Amino acid sequence: MASATKKINTKTAAKAVSTNGKAAAAKYHGLDTATLVAMYRTMYMSRRIDDKEIQLKGQNKIFFQISGAGHEGILVAAAHALKPGYDWFFPYYRDRALMLGLGMTAQEMLWSSVGAEADPNSHGRQMPSHWGSPKLNVPSQSSCTGSQALHAVGAAEAGYRAGLVKGLKDKVTGVKGDEVVYMSVGDGTTSEGEWWEALNTASNLKLPVIFMVEDNGYAISTPVEVGTAGGNVAKLVTGFPGLYIQECDGTDVLESYETMQRAVAYCRERKGPAFVHAKVVRPYSHSLSDDEKLYRPVHELEAEVATDPIRKFAEFLMTEGIASSEELEALRNEVDAEVTAASDIAIETPQPAPESAHRNVFSPDVDPTDRQLFDTEDGAELHGNAGTMVDLINRCLHEEMKRDERIVVFGEDVADCSREEYLDEVKGKGGVFKVTANLQRKFGSARVFNSPLAEANIIGRAYGMSLRNLKPVVEIQFFDYIFPAFHQIRNEVAVTRWRSDGDTKCPMVIRVPVGGYLKGGAVYHSQSGTTLFSHTPGLMIVYPSNALDANGLLRTAIRCDDPVMFLEHKHLYRQVYNKSQYPSSDFLIPFGKAKKVREGNDVTIVTFGALVERSNQACKRLEAQGITVDLIDLRTLVPYDWEAIAESVKKTSRVIVAHEDPVSYGYGAEIAARISDELFEYLDAPVRRVGATDTFVAYAPQVEDYILPQSEDVEKAVNELMKY
Repeated sequence: MASATKKINTKTAAKAVSTNGKAAAAKYHGLDTATLVAMYRTMYMSRRIDDKEIQLKGQNKIFFQISGAGHEGILVAAAHALKPGYDWFFPYYRDRALMLGLGMTAQEMLWSSVGAEADPNSHGRQMPSHWGSPKLNVPSQSSCTGSQALHAVGAAEAGYRAGLVKGLKDKVTGVKGDEVVYMSVGDGTTSEGEWWEALNTASNLKLPVIFMVEDNGYAISTPVEVGTAGGNVAKLVTGFPGLYIQECDGTDVLESYETMQRAVAYCRERKGPAFVHAKVVRPYSHSLSDDEKLYRPVHELEAEVATDPIRKFAEFLMTEGIASSEELEALRNEVDAEVTAASDIAIETPQPAPESAHRNVFSPDVDPTDRQLFDTEDGAELHGNAGTMVDLINRCLHEEMKRDERIVVFGEDVADCSREEYLDEVKGKGGVFKVTANLQRKFGSARVFNSPLAEANIIGRAYGMSLRNLKPVVEIQFFDYIFPAFHQIRNEVAVTRWRSDGDTKCPMVIRVPVGGYLKGGAVYHSQSGTTLFSHTPGLMIVYPSNALDANGLLRTAIRCDDPVMFLEHKHLYRQVYNKSQYPSSDFLIPFGKAKKVREGNDVTIVTFGALVERSNQACKRLEAQGITVDLIDLRTLVPYDWEAIAESVKKTSRVIVAHEDPVSYGYGAEIAARISDELFEYLDAPVRRVGATDTFVAYAPQVEDYILPQSEDVEKAVNELMKY
């Protein structure tokens, strides 16, 4: 076991080096001969792990393989230029040699290959080469190339904002004053919009991010000139101010190391971000799911053999007299033995138990459904004049930002005025609905600020900030424009805790104005879309119907340890009927606790958002007809209060689920299906759904009224159920 898990064997390396270490260090950019041999060992180790995985895949002992072959030179150079556990790393799947150089072992990588419980990257949940290590400051990485660029920017921005806010340095994880954030992609990823968004923000804020492009000439089978104008991305980024741009031969270890040293120094000195474009080769196919011989001619593959970084570096070591061919052969034999031993152990290591699949979907430490910790609703004292939902949300944000310095609020137009010199001359914006009014004036521009008009940028940066213990409360201006951020929310934010098995988390609050019933909203200012996000594991969803609930639920959301989508219905923002006096700053409503709006015996209506009041108006008319309704406001959609639903249905035996989204395939179908599945014996009538038509929302008011569910639709559904 020991031989399989050991790191670079410096004793073995030392046998193979020249005795004149100081002179060599001066000659080789500060690297002594022992270090040079150790770098070769890491490169060779990386390649041999690739080869071992290919062998195991052929034996059906592992199930996926993607290699870092040909990239080893620039990666081992990066590892030596940066500091593990000090700097932050957002690598991609080719960065095996980097991870070995930072301290991950062959054993740990092969545990990942077989999907073992002992796998430190994901405990068997992700494909091999999807890196993650809390001790090395490597947050869990996904398959989605390029999305981590925004995470890297957010992580760097956390350190930047810690330097602007007194008392925040001790709260942001890993603030040293000169830490650097590394992120890497392949050449194909530079076509992704999020990568360009990251470059823009990093350059704008002069953040210490190294953007590494490992250019092997192909995005799977697509050559670089097809995806990149002019075939060289380094020429396309020259317009970013303050961006330090370096190109290098990524197969040349010493040139790569010199390049990385300059880039790292530029970032450590806080001059701005750096861009490193490293030309590398790809001697193996993209992955074992690919066959490069289908699109690469033999002569191209043969030409790359001469520039293979491992071969080149071995020849360099021998030419320089640093190591003999015999000494390098001995080193390779040692590495081969280590990799074989690690493979044998990995194959025998147990995989996770099947029931472990349920582990770490949500935080095991902070449970927002815990009514002992998060329920101060009953008997809460209210004071002051009645305020609207906007007023009470704004009050909650003020109080929570005062309580917790880690909270940052940003999004499109959320600041009072980005040009601070105008603050004394203007009233201030504070969001298109004024929900964040005066937050910037109160807490400063370091904690309340505007983002670019880019929704993925907002969520991706928030993700990176949360990794370093900031608590982002961000706003997507309209739900209708959330879809550029859907990828970040679904593939990164919601899944991070699960895919890392709890090693990485990103608690944040995503505030989103939603809904119709406002004349003129039309297609792009009227959507709700609850189904799209409630289907996403790891994401909690809150949907208050009145001012008081919005205040208490938002406070719980902020104190939650998971990502929360907080939906605020635009029509409800300033309604008189849902106003409330102000609760205290410790007013909390737990998730998964529905509210009984009306008590009745004949029919249950389960609803939320704008349909609560519309259903309530229907109930008043029904009562005049002698029909009483149990009206339940869910308040939170994930999780929802099944116990309250079940208790009511057992009493009434008739149930309607009402929501604003299209009726087909909607959130209501989940509730209806579960009622039919678990409460069928109590039903005297089929479960009915009331929702919008299966269309989008129109601009013309008459058509909008027809599309969206109205009070009369609820009343009609109740009367139809009463016929059974």
